Amino acid sequence: MSKPLKQIHLAAHFPGVNNTTVWSDPAAGSHIEFDSFAHFARTAERAKFDFLFLAEGLRLREQGGKIYDLDVVGRPDTFTVLAALAAVTDRLGLTGTINSTFNEPYEVARQFASLDHLSGGRSAWNVVTSWDAFTGENFRRGGFLPQEERYSRAKEFLATANELFDSFGAGEILADQATGTFLRDAKAGAFVHQGQHFDIHGRFNVPRSPQGRPVIFQAGDSDEGREFAASGADAIFSRYAGLAEGRAFYADVKGRLAKYGRRPDQLLILPAATFVLGDTDAEAAELAREVRRQQVSGATALKHLEFVWNRDLSAYDPEGPLPDVDPVVSEEHISRGRAQVRMYRDPVAIAREWRQLAEANKWSIRDLVINTGNRQTFVGAPESVARSINEFVQADASDGFILVPHITPGGLDPFADKVVPLLQEQGVFRADYEGTTLRDHLGLAHPDSGAPAAERAAS
Repeated sequence: MSKPLKQIHLAAHFPGVNNTTVWSDPAAGSHIEFDSFAHFARTAERAKFDFLFLAEGLRLREQGGKIYDLDVVGRPDTFTVLAALAAVTDRLGLTGTINSTFNEPYEVARQFASLDHLSGGRSAWNVVTSWDAFTGENFRRGGFLPQEERYSRAKEFLATANELFDSFGAGEILADQATGTFLRDAKAGAFVHQGQHFDIHGRFNVPRSPQGRPVIFQAGDSDEGREFAASGADAIFSRYAGLAEGRAFYADVKGRLAKYGRRPDQLLILPAATFVLGDTDAEAAELAREVRRQQVSGATALKHLEFVWNRDLSAYDPEGPLPDVDPVVSEEHISRGRAQVRMYRDPVAIAREWRQLAEANKWSIRDLVINTGNRQTFVGAPESVARSINEFVQADASDGFILVPHITPGGLDPFADKVVPLLQEQGVFRADYEGTTLRDHLGLAHPDSGAPAAERAAS
């Protein structure tokens, strides 16, 4: 008997502080005005996507003492944007990145419970940590938490937030205020938590929300991050867009679930994915080359190289060869506030590898950055892209994708109009929403009932 086809999960990421967006394109819109977010969300909902995702930046990045010019100045607060989007969408999930290092459990739990009520059960929380004292300075906590303790705090933060979400029993609500009565149960909302990072007690003041708890996402790729996701997340982001790497990551993370008494289907694995569509594969490939060159200007290429070299490279020609000097290895870094810096654990080895690549391919600095950092995940005619996405998911390399268009807010429209119908025809993507909450869309159990929408309806 053949294996049944997996259903593909699709989501949309509104790009933020990066060089994914082609700012120079006339179709590129504001990353501040609400119309951009609303257009993007409505397109995702029209295509029956599971959710919209917003990242978060808590401090403008600096390089060489200057603010990095690709940062979005004035990007609205995540909760404010998601709450506004709840009013212009009906089914689309609303996922926001909120930091566990510089916030408090009571405040975050209250915000997510409120968003879940406002949206009718569509909220999700991407739990992240912050690794650098530079960001912490905005919170008067610069360097207050050693890097090795950030996951410890994150785990306790999430556990404490769950205690707050659960402090109102299933079905527990505030009594009718018009009658002047008190809570139905005098114990409702009461909580006590004593731990290494938090020692709090009191009453949670938001009744049980439609989902019970928001869907929990996690984005770490380290061993600690994978373990954190396996222990309590509902979904984990993956950076692996290659089939072999994707399958290895998928097997590793899913294999960690059993020790926590969880089944493989209780954690979804969703890589971010970019795409370029054309009428033919050849046309899409040509468009993709142009997009990559628009994303990486000469100045951007030099700044990217400085992440590794940790020295001022402004005197170098971006269309010329790579520097023949080695990177500066130091705790002090020329770039501040960029997560990419952590990826280069051995900058001297990376520089050696990149020089070899550049020499073998006759690449300039700009060519190297384009070819090592900005390749689109899916490039081709709609039929080719739909086929590639389906093959990736059916091969257990992911459970779906979070799509990141290079044009906002309209860059998602071609995918919604041309690729989604093909996936629907293949029977691997929904024709319509079958439930009302994000947990329903993702096939995840509700904490109150222990079953997703289809099972609850059948019972």
